[in-house]
Amino acid sequence: MEAFARYLIIGGIILLVVGGLVLLSAKLGFQLGHLPGDIRIERENYKFYFPFTSGLLVSLVLTLILNIIARLLKK
Repeated sequence: MEAFARYLIIGGIILLVVGGLVLLSAKLGFQLGHLPGDIRIERENYKFYFPFTSGLLVSLVLTLILNIIARLLKK
């Protein structure tokens, strides 16, 4: 049961960090989904959107955060 509680706490911390990063990015004018490299195709009756750069950035940040947490838990 202690392991489950620990995972819940870690999940909450991750959500706090990600939420803080989203708020900080909005304050700085850096909006996910509107970065250079995000693919947008708009036609008369058709819209296609693929957030390529935003997805890479989110993946990188989450990988760094999870690696730091994993290293801290191994000690």
